[in-house]
Amino acid sequence: MHVRDLTQYLAELSENNNRAWFVMNKPRYDILRAEFLELVIRLIADISKFDPAIAGCNPKKALFRINRDMRFSHDKSPYKTTFSAAITASGLKKPSQGGGPAYYFHIDAGGTLLIAGGEYMPPADRLRAIRQHVIADASGFGKLLKNKKLMAAYGGLQTEGQLTRPPKGFDADAPHIEYIKLKNFIVWKEQPLKKMLSDALETEVLTGFNDAYPLVSWLRQVKTEY
Repeated sequence: MHVRDLTQYLAELSENNNRAWFVMNKPRYDILRAEFLELVIRLIADISKFDPAIAGCNPKKALFRINRDMRFSHDKSPYKTTFSAAITASGLKKPSQGGGPAYYFHIDAGGTLLIAGGEYMPPADRLRAIRQHVIADASGFGKLLKNKKLMAAYGGLQTEGQLTRPPKGFDADAPHIEYIKLKNFIVWKEQPLKKMLSDALETEVLTGFNDAYPLVSWLRQVKTEY
């Protein structure tokens, strides 16, 4: 995969986010998209070595479309300026579809690589089940928070959107109450691509996913209903 070509294309797209430019540069997009798909195919094969549940993930369905959903957005730019993929055991990307925990990464127009693992903005019933599982498996969740590989790589779970008070139905003295206040159960990290070559990029993403595996594995234990 030509990392420099991809970031250059995304940078140009961000400055010319319109259908005319996109159509004119469609051959470039098609080549880059095919290369990105090949990367995801290899990642699925390698992830399966430490997480066999991923083996059946359809790589084509793991890729996100470049077209933006503009129906409810003030920003009417038609295209995303990232190449991204979410690799899940279910093969479903979106939490609203019951996709479950995912390995996610994207490359953006600024030349930044984001690597993540877990569940971002799960629907209400799923979020409640995760919170209840934090209590039901307080010991296991405590061990997860002490996982050296996970914490060294990511520093801890993301606290974006964390509630200031316990959610309805949860006591303030419940185990791990600060984590029960989370709306996301995910870790992520960002780093500049700079002059990173394809092999280094692939290794970096795979290592990040391996480090996130303990969280993904714990989340798979969560029953949808309690």
